[in-house]
Amino acid sequence: MRVVVQRCKQAAVSVDGQTVGEIGRGLMLLVGITHEDTEKDAKYVAEKIAGLRIFEDETGKMNLSVQEIEGRILSVSQFTLYGDCRKGKRPNFMAAARPEQAEPLYDYFNRELRAQGLQVETGVFGAMMDVSLTNWGPVTLMIESK
Repeated sequence: MRVVVQRCKQAAVSVDGQTVGEIGRGLMLLVGITHEDTEKDAKYVAEKIAGLRIFEDETGKMNLSVQEIEGRILSVSQFTLYGDCRKGKRPNFMAAARPEQAEPLYDYFNRELRAQGLQVETGVFGAMMDVSLTNWGPVTLMIESK
């Protein structure tokens, strides 16, 4: 499992011009799932994200988690995170899990985030989505379960 984590002041996702998820201060997540991923991977990544200390405390030091600032999560499925661009000019997406495997695991991942006490908004799995955000810092990290 591969997740791009972006600390944000606001983020939103829309499908066909309709907003389907939006948050204020918190984390924007782009979530990629590969064939070998299991619920164990999803749980590990969800717990890691919930406790990740990337928000400033009163001294300006990155010392607080999204839980501690009572931030929210916008989680968007992103199979292209497993695009292989090493050969040719067209990415190969063979490492991305098929939708019938990825969607239940993506749903489980979001449930695990909610189990950490977080409010989670999502996009629509498999849809063509428009995503916008104000990256705060900017702070962008990659978390992988392997």
